[in-house]
Amino acid sequence: MVTPKIMQVVGYQNSGKTTFVTQLVQALAEKDLNVATIKHHGHGEPDVVSNKDSSRHIVSGATATIVEGEGMLLMQAKKLNWTLEEQIQVLTYMNPDVIIIEGHKKANYPKVLLLRDENDQNLIEQLSNIKYIVTKDDSNEVVIKEIVNKLIR
Repeated sequence: MVTPKIMQVVGYQNSGKTTFVTQLVQALAEKDLNVATIKHHGHGEPDVVSNKDSSRHIVSGATATIVEGEGMLLMQAKKLNWTLEEQIQVLTYMNPDVIIIEGHKKANYPKVLLLRDENDQNLIEQLSNIKYIVTKDDSNEVVIKEIVNKLIR
């Protein structure tokens, strides 16, 4: 099992994290890298995929369920609190080359910090291991190209 490289994308709500992550994942996948992602859902419990048999299993009390079909695996699991390290451990079974984490600001992995405006600059001093700072005036494409080049080395 190869140890994946890990990169975080952080910023306040509506700073463009999901857009940046999807663009980064696409750029890495175009280089034939196996990419896995973790998204922190900081607004209550994530939605269960409704009206599907597997969701009915969870709603009925199953602590975990996996649905597999045509090469796709979907897992839902209940636990009081999943640490970031536990989530990374689960993903390592998929043998990713890179894990991109959206959110989890306080973790100490290399970070891309997205700033909406000058009011977000307090994050620069609050967070650790910031490797890139991207403002609304910066080109995601340029920063992503630099990150991809660094991750494929």
